[in-house]
Amino acid sequence: MGSTDNEYVKRTQKDYSYAFKLQVISEYETDNYTLTRLADKYGIQSTSTIRRCIKEYGNLDRSYQLKRSKMKSPTQRILELEQELKLEQKKNRTLEKELDQTNKKAIFFDMMIDIAEKELDISIRKKSLSNQLKNLEQKKK
Repeated sequence: MGSTDNEYVKRTQKDYSYAFKLQVISEYETDNYTLTRLADKYGIQSTSTIRRCIKEYGNLDRSYQLKRSKMKSPTQRILELEQELKLEQKKNRTLEKELDQTNKKAIFFDMMIDIAEKELDISIRKKSLSNQLKNLEQKKK
């Protein structure tokens, strides 16, 4: 018997290009399509093919996220968010201390340069180009 157009052809994940897989995965992850809807849209014979692609190439696993969010009670989620807030506040305090120390160092170094310039009668700071030109003109006169 010869081959007909209606003959069932079993396709596997290997039959699809990498770019095609990424496109389907992207639609699943960003557009919230169901596996069944994507299979129908792209003529993929089984949702398990899409599932394997997602597991191999996907950025997120929605089924895991849904299970995880269902497992947490509102009280647990509040406690989790409070802990995240405390961590962010601690990071913020650390950054504020570092900024304060950096500002104090800058003031200290400016004072040291002022003292050195005064005591040694030399110019340490770079002058702007316009100030340098003015000084040259004054020296020429």
